Amino acid sequence: MKKRYRFLLVLVLVALAFSFLWPSIRWYFIVPQADKEIAESSRNRIKEYSQDQAISAVDRLLALPSSDPVPEAFAYLIAEARSRYRSAGKNAPASWTMGEVLPAWTGRKDFQATIEEHNRTYFTELKALRTRTLQLGLDLRGGMYVVIQADFAALEKSLQDAMPEADRAGYKPLTDAEREDYMSRALEVLNNRIDQFGLTEPSIRRQGGDQIIVEIPGTSDPEAVRRFIMGKGLLTFHIADTATLAAVKAYEQQSNTVLLDAAGNVRDQKVLELLPKGTMLRGVFKKDAYGIDEYKGYSVLFEEVGLNGTYIRDAQVSRDNLTGQPVVNFLLTSEGGEIFYKLTSANVGKVLAVVLDNKIKAQATIRTSIRESVQVEGFNQDEATDLALVLRTGSLPVPLAIISQQAIGASLGEDAIRQGINASLLGLGLVVVFMLIYYRRGGLNAVIAQVLNLYFMVALLSAFNFTLTLAAIAGLVLTVGMAVDASVLIFERMKEEIRLGKSNQAVVKAGFDRAFWAIADSNITTFIAALVMSFFGKSSIKGFAVTLAVGIVSSMFTAVFVSRLIFDFNLEVVRIKHLRVSWRTTT
Repeated sequence: MKKRYRFLLVLVLVALAFSFLWPSIRWYFIVPQADKEIAESSRNRIKEYSQDQAISAVDRLLALPSSDPVPEAFAYLIAEARSRYRSAGKNAPASWTMGEVLPAWTGRKDFQATIEEHNRTYFTELKALRTRTLQLGLDLRGGMYVVIQADFAALEKSLQDAMPEADRAGYKPLTDAEREDYMSRALEVLNNRIDQFGLTEPSIRRQGGDQIIVEIPGTSDPEAVRRFIMGKGLLTFHIADTATLAAVKAYEQQSNTVLLDAAGNVRDQKVLELLPKGTMLRGVFKKDAYGIDEYKGYSVLFEEVGLNGTYIRDAQVSRDNLTGQPVVNFLLTSEGGEIFYKLTSANVGKVLAVVLDNKIKAQATIRTSIRESVQVEGFNQDEATDLALVLRTGSLPVPLAIISQQAIGASLGEDAIRQGINASLLGLGLVVVFMLIYYRRGGLNAVIAQVLNLYFMVALLSAFNFTLTLAAIAGLVLTVGMAVDASVLIFERMKEEIRLGKSNQAVVKAGFDRAFWAIADSNITTFIAALVMSFFGKSSIKGFAVTLAVGIVSSMFTAVFVSRLIFDFNLEVVRIKHLRVSWRTTT
């Protein structure tokens, strides 16, 4: 490859690496700590903060004199006001003061909604940014480490008990494939609960055939963790009592009272007197702009469970062939299909409600008898996707038990980060000093390659959202030391060529060409060992192995490709006359 193209390739890779690093740089060094704490909290906390900040901001802005300019922190209001002026067919003013900006809104509520939307967008984007950064493990950040065991014995007993007594003798134990499916669904349920109790970005992964590891950085509340993991997420189907619902609505209009609060709890106890025995009043909830369940109304349901969510095999979103609107299709097990067929056959024309944890998530009129394949419509794309997720992951498919729960202090993480950074800097510094003293100008070449090696390593780890642990830092420090091995081999080979009296270009070419296979052999064997550790190792061992493997690939590229380019640049552009790769050997 021509030198010009090699140089352009390095520039492209440096720019690409920066794009990988930018989310981590922005998160750890640019975003204010207070904003990071809000973004890492639950969606409920973000909603409360955004609303409180919007109220305070409106009070502050309305108190400003009309001749004052718009504060810099609220510059986004100018763009919104300009857009509103344009939509209304008005000319935008030459200069934007508070007196010119405020008339663009219809009132305080409208103005406050705009500021709240800006806050919500900012923090939800920060929350998304957090997932694209280099993560910190429990040993660096602190938190909870929980080991969960799936109780397949209890599951099989419940499945057997649910069968007709005459069929129990023929019950067949779960196959390996069925156990794998149950574990996959349990993982999906837990992942769906990530933000439910205000926990911060848990890491949830399988361990073996029947265990799940949950790592929750930043929290040390075992009760919150237990609620997060052991919550039932009970999904059921009920028939709605439309006649009683009409009576309840009539009572609500006459009494002019609020029947249920925002959480769906009954406020007016008198309404319960209107409910016939065997019925219940439940709130209807939809996701709001923050992704939080928002109370939208109520319905009256029969208490009898028509179908339990554990009978659902799968749920997917598709589109209606005629209307093009999103629909949710879910499949039932054979036993669930029989139950649902009897339910729908007996209630054609009635309303069926999907209830998750005592909240009505969806309602649809039964048009015909349904057996195994069910279609629910009347939602937008986001709502349909959410409903499909609820139908797939509403209930834990297998009982789970916490067998180990360990809290890791944040102070340990701070000490570990500081010690890890100090170790990395010390290791890098000692290597730089040695290379500069021993190999002179050649050592400077190796130092540049070493810095680029670290740059590419961190960029690759950041691109894959790698979780940085103490062991991973150890791998990073080890790679710093190992990365100079290739430069040492090349420089020693170049010394031999210089002693033979060859020209500068011949020395560089022979030094890199003849040292290449020795470098490749040593790095390939280490890379194979790192791969084996990454596949079979767990937790800290895997983190060390991945960091080492990435470092080997990066150091090979910088030592052979980038270092060679620097030598060629010095010889052909700078036109140096002497190659200095030691105190005693010079061309």
